[in-house]
Amino acid sequence: NRLPPGQAKKRYVVGQPLGAGVTYKPIPAELSVRIGKPPEGYLYVTLDGDLLKLAVGTLLVVDAIDGLLN
Repeated sequence: NRLPPGQAKKRYVVGQPLGAGVTYKPIPAELSVRIGKPPEGYLYVTLDGDLLKLAVGTLLVVDAIDGLLN
């Protein structure tokens, strides 16, 4: 079962917490200004060029926008 192009590299799954050892970065300041602050209890991060919304504490991936930063 082959994945579509670009899907093979994903190190996260929406609805699952980030795996141990997966490192993410804060979003760029200019993007933060454009999209605003995340809701209470969440944070926005970048991973592999995608924007993720994570639950604070569990690092559960709540939402993702593919390729936003590529």
